[in-house]
Amino acid sequence: MNSLSNVWNQPRTSAAGLLIAVVTIAATLSQQGITLGKAGAGTLVTLIGALATALLGLLAKDPATPPPSANATAKLGVLALIALLLPLPFATGCSAATVAQDIVNWTPALESAVATVDSTAALLAPADAPIFTAATLGFDAASNLLAGQAKAYLANPSITTLAKIQSQVVTFQQQVNAALLEAAKIVDPASQKHSLAAVQAVATIVTTMLALVQSVSTRTAVAQMADRSAIKLATVAPYLDLPQAARLLATHYGEPTAAAQTQSRQMETQLMQAGF
Repeated sequence: MNSLSNVWNQPRTSAAGLLIAVVTIAATLSQQGITLGKAGAGTLVTLIGALATALLGLLAKDPATPPPSANATAKLGVLALIALLLPLPFATGCSAATVAQDIVNWTPALESAVATVDSTAALLAPADAPIFTAATLGFDAASNLLAGQAKAYLANPSITTLAKIQSQVVTFQQQVNAALLEAAKIVDPASQKHSLAAVQAVATIVTTMLALVQSVSTRTAVAQMADRSAIKLATVAPYLDLPQAARLLATHYGEPTAAAQTQSRQMETQLMQAGF
């Protein structure tokens, strides 16, 4: 009875909680590939999630008579913030085409990060440079191939082209994970610092691309991709620079760093839960 009376006595907070539940369920359904049909350029699930988030924002700002207490207002503000942070910037309204375009949009940053990797060997101790070079040797080719496949999908969308992107992004991510482990083995402190910093930037972008591709892949495809991921994210997580990752995400998606930090952690958690 107390729960029912609370719903009646605090309708704004109750409505906010219901809308957050809708947003959460919509995000989960999208991640599992459940769309409930098309809605314009997106899906019905993502449309419902977006509408629920918008209504929550209006509810948090709607004036009440008498004015709500500061405590209630703060509570609604927190609920609205939670709802806004739940979806990743690339997990709402995504299609394979938007993912392919985002991969293309990430390409300049990826090319810059790979160029930094290429020049890092000159900063390392003589004994460490060959190890680092061997570990990162395939980055240029992998980057070019993935960008080319994304452009090919945009030019001619097909299941076959998407499958190539799925395969390549996992291959590249595994190369990066292996390079992180090799960089961590470098004994010289200065060489190790330079090596890890260079590879971490590439790792952030490639992991984001993996999350992008996963968000529009079927359960079967995700399972196949995860099976090919021999070096799991949990293994390389200690060598990832989360503040750097948040800065890259914030810059690319034009969002506050604090939101990007939350999204970066959420992205990593979702990939790990999917088996990567």
